[in-house]
Amino acid sequence: MKYGRKLAVAAITVAALSVAACSSGDTSGGTTDGSGDEVYIALVSKGFQHQFWQAVKLGAEQKAEELGITITFDGPASESEIDSQLQMLQTAIDKNPVAIGYAALDPEACVSLYETAEAAEIPIVEFDAPCASDYSQNLSATDSIVAGGIAADHMAELIGGEGEVAIVGHSQINSTGIERRDGFVEKIESDYPDITIVDIQYGEGDHLKSADIAKAMIAAHPNLKGMYGTNEGSAVGIVNAATELGLEAGDLTIIGFDSGSAQINAIKSGLMAGAITQDPIGIGESVVQAAYDAYMGETLEPFTDTGSFWYDADNIDDPDIAAVLYE
Repeated sequence: MKYGRKLAVAAITVAALSVAACSSGDTSGGTTDGSGDEVYIALVSKGFQHQFWQAVKLGAEQKAEELGITITFDGPASESEIDSQLQMLQTAIDKNPVAIGYAALDPEACVSLYETAEAAEIPIVEFDAPCASDYSQNLSATDSIVAGGIAADHMAELIGGEGEVAIVGHSQINSTGIERRDGFVEKIESDYPDITIVDIQYGEGDHLKSADIAKAMIAAHPNLKGMYGTNEGSAVGIVNAATELGLEAGDLTIIGFDSGSAQINAIKSGLMAGAITQDPIGIGESVVQAAYDAYMGETLEPFTDTGSFWYDADNIDDPDIAAVLYE
C-alpha cells in the first residue's frame, strides 16, 4: 500500500467532523450544479452514518483531485432511508453531471431513475451495491460472497468446527447484506456440517437495534458459540450486547465486518475475535475513475473487485492491514 493511503486513512476522523449531516460540497473549487466547463461527477452513497462511507468519500475526493475534476458526495442519514436516497439520485440527474456514481439501497426502486438518466444520456457507474438495471457500466465493490466465506472459515476455526452460531445482518434487501450473509451461510453449510446457524435477524445496520437483536439471540440460545455481524453497525451492536450482558473475552466468538474505532478497540481488547475489512478508500477511488472513464467513452469491465481482508489482534498493526482500516 502507498504511504499516502495510510496518511489518508488516519485523516478520516478529522475529515468526518467537517461533513454536513448528509451531503458534501464540491472538492475542487468549481461549482457543483453542473454549470460551467468543469467536469462534474455526482456520487450518491448508501449513507453517512458509518466511518466506512467517510472513507469512501475520502478516496473519491482524492481521485477527483488527481483527475482535476469536481465531485459531490451525498447520502441519506441512515441506510434504511430509501426514499431519501432516491430523491438524491433524482437531484443528481437534474444537475446534469457528466456521469453518476450510485450505491443502491434498494436494487429495484432505482430502476426507473436509471431509465431517466439513460434518456438524459448520463452514464452511471456503481459502488458497493448495484441497481437491478443493465444500464450501469461498472460496479466497484468487494466480492461479498467471497468475504462472507472468509468470515465463515475463521468462525469455524475459532469455535473448533462445531457448535451453534447466529447472524445479525444489516439488510435483506440490498446486495451487500444478502451476499455477506449468503457467503457465510453457504460456506458453513458446504464445509462445516457440525456447525448449525440457529438464527438470522436484521438490525438495519443500526447498533442499537442490532444490540437488542443480539441480546435476544443470546438469551434464546444458551449454547451459542459465535455471532457474525455483516456490517459495522451490526458488529458493534453484537459487541455492545456482549458488554451489557457482562460477557468476557472468549465467552462468545464475535466476528464483524468493516472497520471503525469500536470494532478495532473490541479486537484489541479480545472481546471481538476479528473482522473482515474492505478497502473503502479504494472503492471511492475506483468509482470516480470509472465514472470519469465512462464520461470519456471508454469501455469498462462490468465488475471491479476492490478486495477483502481478515484482521485480528495478530495482524491489525501490519502495514498492509493498517492501510485498509479506518477509525
